[in-house]
This record gives sequence, C-alpha cells and structure tokens, in this order.
Amino acid sequence: MRPWHQRPIEIRNLFNPAFCGLILSRAMTGYEEDDDRGIPFSLALLILPLCLHKDTRSILAKSSRSYFLKAVETHPEMLIGFPRRTTDMISYTFEALGLLMQLGCFEVTEAGRLKSVDKRVRKSVTGTPESVESQRVARFVGKEFARISDRVTIYTSLGIKP
Repeated sequence: MRPWHQRPIEIRNLFNPAFCGLILSRAMTGYEEDDDRGIPFSLALLILPLCLHKDTRSILAKSSRSYFLKAVETHPEMLIGFPRRTTDMISYTFEALGLLMQLGCFEVTEAGRLKSVDKRVRKSVTGTPESVESQRVARFVGKEFARISDRVTIYTSLGIKP
C-alpha cells in the first residue's frame, strides 16, 4: 500500500480509514444486535466491498426490508467482480481495522471475533446521503450475516471459495 501522501485524492477520500472504520463499526453493531459474540473476522473482510460499491449498495439499500441471500439471488449482477473487489479492498479493511483498534473501538475476543466497545463510535447516522446510505447498508449487512450465522453459506453465495 502506498504512503498516504502518495495516494490519489479520490482514493484518500473514498477509502479514508476513518470512514471505512465507521462502516465496519456499523456492521459490527448490526451483527451484535442478533449475536452478541461479535462478528467473525472473516466476515468483516466482506463489509467494505459490499457497502462501498455503489451498485451493490443501492441493491442492498432497496432490499433492507428483505433478506440478504434473497437480494443476492434476485440480483446476480452484484456478484460480477465481487471476489476481485474483495481482494483489492483487503488492505483498506486492514487499515480501517487498525485505526479502530488503536482508538479502542473494538476488541478481539478469545474466539477471534470482533466485538465493538460501547460509546466509542457515535450512534447517530449523519453525513452526506451517500455516506448515510453506506452506514445503513453496513448495519443491514452485519445484521443479516448474524442471522445467517454460517460463514460458508455467506462466502459461497457471494461466489468466493471459503
């Protein structure tokens, strides 16, 4: 990964570690609404590629009253390039997780799950319409991952070999 000052301004804005961390935090919180053990690390790697890709995010935002697996089934276009997108975004996910860890926003449990720490991230969802939509979709995705509760099913439905 390039040093911060050598990145294009678009990359610095869209993949800002604080913003990406906020998205990850919203997903952790959503996951913990159904499963208070915390989100498995392997599922956290899927959050940014789902929530920051505009077309995918739009589909999931419209499906937020439905189920994640149903949205994937009825919109297979979400899967086009998803494995590659996930691989490309791993470094940004690690960078955001590093910032969140440094700020004490989550802890790693003995089972290797990421569990948010209360009162470290503001609960109110604010920002631009696109930012708000990303945060809401992240919460939805986290909640759905907890409801599905099977990593192999989630990875397989997204076209990634676990």
